Amino acid sequence: DSNGNITGIHIKTSGPSINATLNPMAIKNGKDNRQLQGFDEAVAPVGAQLGYTFPNLLTEYVMRNSHVPVGPWRGVNTNQNGIFMECFMDEVARLANRDPLEFRRSLMSERPKHLGVLNAAAEKAGWGKPLPKGVFRGIAQFMGYGSYSAAVAEVSVSPKGEVKVHRCVFALDCGNVVNPDQTAAQIEGSVAYGMTTLHSEISVDNGRVVETNFHNFRVMKIAEMPKVVVILPLTHDFWGGVGEPTICVVVPAILNAIHAATGKPVRSLPLSKQGLTLV
Repeated sequence: DSNGNITGIHIKTSGPSINATLNPMAIKNGKDNRQLQGFDEAVAPVGAQLGYTFPNLLTEYVMRNSHVPVGPWRGVNTNQNGIFMECFMDEVARLANRDPLEFRRSLMSERPKHLGVLNAAAEKAGWGKPLPKGVFRGIAQFMGYGSYSAAVAEVSVSPKGEVKVHRCVFALDCGNVVNPDQTAAQIEGSVAYGMTTLHSEISVDNGRVVETNFHNFRVMKIAEMPKVVVILPLTHDFWGGVGEPTICVVVPAILNAIHAATGKPVRSLPLSKQGLTLV
């Protein structure tokens, strides 16, 4: 509206269904809610859940299966859905001429756990404080597999389009933690796999997948990894996951930082499709 507030949002995703191949009984009345992970409005301490309250919301999934079967990967549908939602939220915030963090906060009063991790990551990262010349921040939050995640990425982009991720500050509320070191390791692994999608892809040639294993699908190397800061603002009132929910905010936080650096949103991956290179 004239004040830069969202009055309605329509989410429509389309693609192949995992359950169509692996668990057809889970598809009810032609609908596969698994593909909408992270977009569920239901308020509960567990389960994929949308972090924002919109005055009007319509969410749809159009199933389009191909001859190439699909299956789970680490994070499954929260990964792409997190990119869709969080990069779009940044674009809307910029159109409204509002700070991306404050814009999100204004829509999260009914989502205290989402807001809690968002605030924790922003505070630890020093959101709003000066950064070295040429370094920009991006932020994202999302939920999946019973846990709430948020990340702030610090990124620079050279005139040649070389993207360097300097630091990633990550906040996770999984309710309770038994082994903090193992939790931190899972988050660091999530950053590695999330960033891998910035320079690698699964491609299909003549109906067959080309990248069959890690010999031809390149993952992040130690020298390419940014500094990862992990904080655990736990609420101690539920038990959530750690291995899968943490990956979904890595890429949108980085892409939003690239948007801040270049003034252009990134809408296709890998980055090479945008003339950018991860270094």
